[in-house]
Amino acid sequence: MSPSAYIDRHRGQLTAFLRDMVRIPTVNPPGDHYDEMTALLTARLEGLGLATRRYVVPKALLRKTLPDGQPLLPRYNVLGKWRVPGARRTLHFNAHYDVVPVSGRWRGGDPFSGAVRDGCVYGRGSADMKGSIASLALALQALRACGLRPQLNIEVSLTADEETDSLLGTGWLVRHAPIAPDYAVVMEGGEGHSVCCGHNGVIWLKVTVHGRAAHGSLPQEGINALEKMAALVVELEGYKRVLARRPFTTPEGRRMTPTINVGGVFESGPGGKINTVPALAAFTIDRRVLAVENQARAERELRAHLHAAAARIPQCRITIEKISENFGSFHPPKHPFLSAVAGIVRRVRRQPTVFSVATGFNDMYFFASELKIPTVGYGPGGEDCHAVNERAPLRELLASAKIYAELMTTFGG
Repeated sequence: MSPSAYIDRHRGQLTAFLRDMVRIPTVNPPGDHYDEMTALLTARLEGLGLATRRYVVPKALLRKTLPDGQPLLPRYNVLGKWRVPGARRTLHFNAHYDVVPVSGRWRGGDPFSGAVRDGCVYGRGSADMKGSIASLALALQALRACGLRPQLNIEVSLTADEETDSLLGTGWLVRHAPIAPDYAVVMEGGEGHSVCCGHNGVIWLKVTVHGRAAHGSLPQEGINALEKMAALVVELEGYKRVLARRPFTTPEGRRMTPTINVGGVFESGPGGKINTVPALAAFTIDRRVLAVENQARAERELRAHLHAAAARIPQCRITIEKISENFGSFHPPKHPFLSAVAGIVRRVRRQPTVFSVATGFNDMYFFASELKIPTVGYGPGGEDCHAVNERAPLRELLASAKIYAELMTTFGG
C-alpha cells in the first residue's frame, strides 16, 4: 500500500488525534494546559518511533520574558528525531500548539469540543495550527506502516508561544535544543496551491497620552488626554498614506504595502469617572513590517512620526512603550528544496503552484533568517482562524499529510 492510500484509509485516526488536541485549551496568553498538551504530543511522537524529549524553559527566562502581572506558567517544547542510517542531511518540521483566546458565540457552544461537522473539525486551534500536527503525525505513521524510510533524517519540533512572540517557543528551541536541520518546513503560512517563502514582521507599541485631571464642570482647568489621543490618531492617517506608497510585489504577483492598525487595545488611566477630565489615555499600534523592510528602521520612523505628530498638537505629551515584535523573513524561491516542495504540492493537488508571502508572522524567521537554511511554510490551514467557528477541512488535512509523506520519501537533499 502506498502512503497516500494509507492516509486515506486511516483518516479517522487523524480526526481523533486532532480532536484530542483541540480539547486541551492551550490558550496563550497566559499559556494554559501546556503540560497536558506536551505530554500528549510526546507520547504521540514516541508512539511513532521518534526519539522524543520534552524541554522545560528555565524559570529565570520566564520571569525575564513574560509581561509583568502574567502568571509564570511553565513553557515546554517537544523535539522528536528519526535518524535514518546513511542520511547526511536533516529535514525539520515545526508547528506551534498554543492558541489564541476565544470570543463570541460558537456554533454548538463549546469552542474546545473538536466537533466534526460538514467535513470539518471545529474548535479553537483546529486550523491554527493543531491540524498540521495531526497531518504530520499521520504522514509519519503512514511511512512506518508502509515500511518506508525518509530520504533524510527527520526532526519534529512542537513549540509554545507563537501566538505571542515565540521567544519561549521556537526562538528558544533553535538557540538551545540539539537540532541540526538543513531544511525546514514550518507547517503554516502557505496552503492550498500556495507555498510560503516569506512573511511579514510586526512591531507592537503602546502609546500613552498624558493629560491633567480636573472636575468635569471645569474642563478648561484640565488637559483632556482622550481628546489629545483622538487628535493624535487622526494625525496617523497621513502616515498611513506614506506607507501605502511603498509597495512590494511578491513572487506570485501580489502587491503588499506596510500597514498600521490603531487601537486594538485602548484604555483610560486609573481614577476614570464620568465627571472627571481624563488624565491618561492609551492605545496600541500594530505596525506590519514588510518581509523586505528593515525592522529597526521601521520602528525608528514610526516613533519619530508619533513624536512629531504630538508636537503639532497643543499640550499633547506622550510616552511610547514597545510591547513586542516579530521579524519578517523573505528569500526568493530559487533553492532546489523550495522547488521540490512546490512540485510535490502540484502533483498532490493537480493544479499549478505559486510562491507567496504571508501577511501575518510565523516561525519561519528562526529557520530562514537565524539558522539561514532553506525554509518553506506549508500546511492544511483552515477557515476562520482566530475567529468564531474556527475549523479545519478534513480534505485539506489529508492533502497536507500526503504532501509531507511524499516530501520525506522523495527529497534527498
